[in-house]
Amino acid sequence: MSTPHIVRALQLPLQKFIHTEETGAIVLLLAAAAALGLANSPWSDQYVDFWHTKLSMDIHIFALTEDLGHLVNDGLMAVFFFVVGLEIKRELVHGELSTFRRAALPVAAAIGGMAIPALIYLSFNPSGDGAAGWGIPMATDIAFALGVLALLGSRLPSELRVFLLGLAVFDDLGAIAVIAVFYADAISWLDLGLGVSTFAVMALCVRLGFRNQVLYIVLSYVMWQFFLQSGVHATLAGVLAAALVPSGPGVDRVKYADSVELLLREFRIAVAEGRLDEAEAITEEIETLSRRTEGPIERLEGTIHPWVSFLVLPVFALANAGIVFTSETLSAAASSSVTLGIAAGLLAGKVVGILGFTWLAVRLGVSALPSAVSWRHVLGVAALCGMGFTVSLFVSAIAFDHASLVDEAKIGVFGASLVAGAAGYAILRFASAKAPTSSG
Repeated sequence: MSTPHIVRALQLPLQKFIHTEETGAIVLLLAAAAALGLANSPWSDQYVDFWHTKLSMDIHIFALTEDLGHLVNDGLMAVFFFVVGLEIKRELVHGELSTFRRAALPVAAAIGGMAIPALIYLSFNPSGDGAAGWGIPMATDIAFALGVLALLGSRLPSELRVFLLGLAVFDDLGAIAVIAVFYADAISWLDLGLGVSTFAVMALCVRLGFRNQVLYIVLSYVMWQFFLQSGVHATLAGVLAAALVPSGPGVDRVKYADSVELLLREFRIAVAEGRLDEAEAITEEIETLSRRTEGPIERLEGTIHPWVSFLVLPVFALANAGIVFTSETLSAAASSSVTLGIAAGLLAGKVVGILGFTWLAVRLGVSALPSAVSWRHVLGVAALCGMGFTVSLFVSAIAFDHASLVDEAKIGVFGASLVAGAAGYAILRFASAKAPTSSG
């Protein structure tokens, strides 16, 4: 296969991913607006009671009793992190981040974009109950960030979207590590050991070549249940399951091209001789071969990612974005070190961290800005990364035990995300009217 064809083959999953994220951002925004509307409507009590509805399941081996809100956060979000894990593995194995030179710039940006916001937050909350929220401003909501980029269309260089996606990949990886390590409850070592053992069994099945999807679904559920009972956040099970998905295609692309050429010749002969049943069988064989050229990661991500964007995340927003806005809650948030720390972390911390660490990586010669990307573009992306909606809300829910702190955190996330989106759009719109500057 020629180089241009290989490049197009690698770009297609990226384009599909971006399109799904951009469209999903609209659905996510509508779901968040609906949650806010319901929480501040005459049906506010019913809205709250609905998410506290208890659900129980007993299949003899495991018993599960959770309220609906926790089931969304512990269960559906495990599916979200499974897709995140697929995205991370795809980019690291054969995507835009598969070489050190390509990965260095977004890695540096992501490190700065996580570390500086956390430090700024801790400067507002050095101790007390609020100190546990330092992980909240570390996150970036890639769906909303890509949605803002989509508003600017072709004005922006495609390399900027790749940089943002790369940054988001490592941002997600950092968020996963923080949640797993720092937001675990009291550890049940027996359940944790059983969860890790289940992961080892899954890895062995992959190694031995078992391809029964039902087997992996059952084992993934068992692993999730053990992690849920262990005190380590259950969403880690989704990431670990994604790490086991094979990345290589089932059919070599060069051999695929040779096989398809042979089958097409047979197809033409069959059609010319009127053997239509045989011609149809050949087209089915070509279709099967074509599917096998797509690696399991791309196939799974293509199947599950739309469900995550259009169902899982909107349901999460409906369950978590509802805040009752009263003069008391707004007054408390305005003077809350939690709210101010989150807002400062997302707005100032992301800009300083991403811009500063990106400049440092370029200055040290570790990497270079793409030729079409200017420092104004990097500043705009850094501002956009202050939109921390989904994972920031998720961390808020598990960081604090007091409902008042959770509400203050949510207000900080909402306010900062709105300002960050508007600021990022304005900066990038201005940057798009200017010629790209040198990356040196």
